[in-house]
Amino acid sequence: MGHARTAMRTAAGGTAAAVLAAGAAFGLAPAATAQTTTSATDVTEATTGTTDALGTAEASRIRFVDIAGDGGTVLKANVVTPADADGTRRHPVIVLPTSWAMPQIEYVAQARELADAGYVVVSYNTRGFWQSGGHIEVAGPPDIADASKVIDWALAHTPADPGRIGMAGVSYGAGISLLAAAHDQRIKAVVALSGWADLIESIYSGRTQHLQAAALLGGAGYLTGRPSAELRRILTDFLSSNLEKEQEMLDWGRKRSPAAYVDRINANGAAVMLGNAWGDTIFPPNQYASFYEKLTGPKRLELRPGDHATAEATGLLGLPNDTWTSAHRWFDHHLKGADNGVDREHPVQLRSRTSAGYEGYEGYADWESVGARERRITLGGDRRIYANVDSGANGGAVLLSNTLDQFLRLPPTVSVPLLPRSFATVWQSERYAAAQHVRGTAALHTTVTSTKGSGTLVAYLYDVGPLGIGKLVSNAPYTFHGRTPGEPFTVDLELFSTAYDVPAGHRLALVIDTVDPLYIEHNPSGARLTFSSPRSDPSYLSVPLREQ
Repeated sequence: MGHARTAMRTAAGGTAAAVLAAGAAFGLAPAATAQTTTSATDVTEATTGTTDALGTAEASRIRFVDIAGDGGTVLKANVVTPADADGTRRHPVIVLPTSWAMPQIEYVAQARELADAGYVVVSYNTRGFWQSGGHIEVAGPPDIADASKVIDWALAHTPADPGRIGMAGVSYGAGISLLAAAHDQRIKAVVALSGWADLIESIYSGRTQHLQAAALLGGAGYLTGRPSAELRRILTDFLSSNLEKEQEMLDWGRKRSPAAYVDRINANGAAVMLGNAWGDTIFPPNQYASFYEKLTGPKRLELRPGDHATAEATGLLGLPNDTWTSAHRWFDHHLKGADNGVDREHPVQLRSRTSAGYEGYEGYADWESVGARERRITLGGDRRIYANVDSGANGGAVLLSNTLDQFLRLPPTVSVPLLPRSFATVWQSERYAAAQHVRGTAALHTTVTSTKGSGTLVAYLYDVGPLGIGKLVSNAPYTFHGRTPGEPFTVDLELFSTAYDVPAGHRLALVIDTVDPLYIEHNPSGARLTFSSPRSDPSYLSVPLREQ
């Protein structure tokens, strides 16, 4: 599946070295606290809550405990129980695995709110991070077994109801929760926020390494935990573009992808709520939407502006947050039987990146209904560009750019007229007389001829105003290997899903170049790419639009 490259890309090799150096410099601190245990011991007990007018404490109890995970590995955890838990009745329980590199107190604010609503909540630090034992397995089999061990512990040591078990998490915790639902039939409801369903499509979409995302995750793992030998090897091969190991990396990622176990999740019948941000630069929304469509049980998909985990971040601080409000309603209905209407609402809920505040949610019956109309931009003529030079068009910086878009509506911008046509090719639509409500996944279909056997291209969709300033609507990379130089081939590329309103008087522009700091590029020196539109197979960009 691919042809081995004879040399590493300089940028990729440098990044790999930097990540490994960070591990050498900082990786020993967490290792000093790694433990294994064969029992669960309460370490600390505390109360937190409010005091009424009579001075009576009405508080949820918090205990910090050690839980024996798979193989006896210690998992540092905290348990919050309802204030009125007196041992006479059972309560629904929610298990919260921590996010990548986050400490076990990540969910304390939400755990308190859930406990105040009558839930037992068990949060635990995933293996390999901070003071939990073991090594980072990236949602491998030991992590899935850990989730079941934590459920076992909760049923044995808290007033948890074995018939009302839920799991939730952000990012890494979301992926583990979905995988656990495929392997443990006791889990009745899941809320997976800013997670992944397909790990390959998340960080290797278009057969292109998402450089900044992988480097950030790898560096954070070394700084706060102890990567397993397998993870260190996979990360090195991934960042150094070792295509001889490509199939091994794909198999490794597939084993850790909930999408590979969707039949099990459906058979087990867990009610699944998915939440993500349009601009998630670590786990883009496309793979979540595709996974959502394959679920057959109770399900809900919510998409909002932002980057990785920014849509739910304020809720982790205990502040009002739409994402966490939805999560609570989901659990209340599916674990407590509350008639709160969540089952009667449209299951797909989204908010446009250009809407005001947190108003303007749109409901759809399914994902296919989001972009019910299609507008095509014709990509005529032959265009040739030189590779290896950044034209100035790019997808921004991981975590930063789309967070600015979320809060300040400042997406990555570029002056389209000033883009150097030797290094970027541009097609533009006509000016639109009415606003265009882009919803869903734009798709590129074109014919490419390369002077080399390998290469990378990056497609960008811009909203272009009267002065030629383009605001990034979406983007996606595409890499090819093993092509015959000079022989045309077809490229079909889905851009990352989005919801964006193009104002009247603006136009859409498709820009394609070959270099973006977000990704590892595979263009040999001196490579040139030609884009053509044969009569028998015309090139176009399909743009999905909301039904008027």
